Amino acid sequence: MIMKLLLVIGVIAAVYFFFIKKKPSEVKDKNNTKKDNTPSNEMVECASCGIYCDINDTILSNNKYYCSKECVNKG
Repeated sequence: MIMKLLLVIGVIAAVYFFFIKKKPSEVKDKNNTKKDNTPSNEMVECASCGIYCDINDTILSNNKYYCSKECVNKG
């Protein structure tokens, strides 16, 4: 009786560890590669001249986005 119980617990534990539980290293690697490979397509308006620029190309100053250093100095 005890052997059957241990066998059932062993099978349940094996199924859990092989199929259900994810390894932390796999989850960390997937998150890091996903962030690096996905470019941002978000466009923001320049606070000074009003043109739209990609958020990665803008300058953030005083919680406002600017397209260039000249616009930062004007604004």
